[in-house]
Amino acid sequence: MDTKRRARMAMSGMLVLCAALLPGGQAMASDPQPPHAARPCGVGSYRLDDGRALDIGPGGEGQLRWRTADGRIGTLAPAADGGWTSSMGWTGHADGKRVQLHDCGRAGIDFDGTPGQRVPLLETETRFQGSGVTLAGRLTLPPGTGKVPLVVLVHGAEHDSALDRYSLQREFAAAGIGVFAYDKRGTGASGGRYTQDYLTLATDAVHAMREARRLAGARAGRIGYQGGSQGGWVAPLAARIAPVDFVIVSFGLAVSPLEEDREAIAFDMQRGGFGADATAGAMAIADATARLLESDFTDGYEQLAAAKARYAGQPWYPAVRGNISWYLLATDPDTIRREAPQLVHGVPVHYDPMPVLENLDTPQLWVLGGQDRDAPPQETLRRLAALQAQGRPITRALFADADHGMYEFETAADGERLSTRQPDGYFRLMADFIRGSDLQGHYGEAEIATPRH
Repeated sequence: MDTKRRARMAMSGMLVLCAALLPGGQAMASDPQPPHAARPCGVGSYRLDDGRALDIGPGGEGQLRWRTADGRIGTLAPAADGGWTSSMGWTGHADGKRVQLHDCGRAGIDFDGTPGQRVPLLETETRFQGSGVTLAGRLTLPPGTGKVPLVVLVHGAEHDSALDRYSLQREFAAAGIGVFAYDKRGTGASGGRYTQDYLTLATDAVHAMREARRLAGARAGRIGYQGGSQGGWVAPLAARIAPVDFVIVSFGLAVSPLEEDREAIAFDMQRGGFGADATAGAMAIADATARLLESDFTDGYEQLAAAKARYAGQPWYPAVRGNISWYLLATDPDTIRREAPQLVHGVPVHYDPMPVLENLDTPQLWVLGGQDRDAPPQETLRRLAALQAQGRPITRALFADADHGMYEFETAADGERLSTRQPDGYFRLMADFIRGSDLQGHYGEAEIATPRH
């Protein structure tokens, strides 16, 4: 993938949703497509005869991707007989499963020998006013006429169209939950200029919530947000602006974007087995990164060049990754001056989420990955625990083996992480929280800490 796209994905909002774009990164949940590509044949939700829910979504070019509620994922490639063959996650390793889509799924599906039928989800396309722009959205409801909870999906930092790419809009709806997805401003079919300004994005999310409630009408029950990655800064802010019934933050943080980069670099050093001297040197690189960002890339080039010259020969230097530092280390100054200001337009690098969280009475579920290299959760977990002790209605869930995007992985010989699946229990946990159900004792291997009463 070209350097410019790699940088755009990695730097937008400082949280990386496609870590496959990073050197030594993870092949995972991003299959770039043109904005609003025609929906591929077979995309939809299915109910298998054994009761399992199955989602078929778009994959990479010419591919599909299947998901089940227990977190298993496979990549589907066309077979010579008109069917599809499957490989595990994003690994490319064949898993032996075969899929047949009958009349593009309209006449049913056969998944690894088990037949099933498409779930007749109810979709309503809409265009609505955000904060000064027109946004494109879609309400997806489960079949029937009864009242259902509603969840609004809040974007991360990606530039892809949520309407095209978000499988949760079908997965939640197939589980009896109404879903509103919308293209973030400057992406897909939405108007406006792409931005990382959290207040602007939160205001757009509030408008999306109101549009979801309007479209759902009498079917609208409790309503709230689910935000992944950068959405972890945006969704709580939206809930503070206009009250909702719940907020879910998935692999987001309770620290600033600059603190995120520093914490990610410290985690790089820890994973590599390097000591205090290496960490101190890596933090000098983080300081140079921060100076460039704080000055909107008008100052700090000499400091970065000096740090590179001083530390480039150190054994720990190749392990420095962070969120944005890898790009600045790998890119020449002229290219940074030319491209970086546009790539990180509007990022509030010192944004402190704590004043919002300290005053937010909305029940929140924070779901974090213990192996998240892009948004290491340690300081966020500490801050959330302190908020719980103060009586904030926060539930914490840690999936110890998950990386960013809540993906488990295997590590290739060259150190690259290849996503295999999402943790068992992750989807069920979110669905139960959206419904307002009492949480069960176990959600896979998640470590769960509930609010203090």
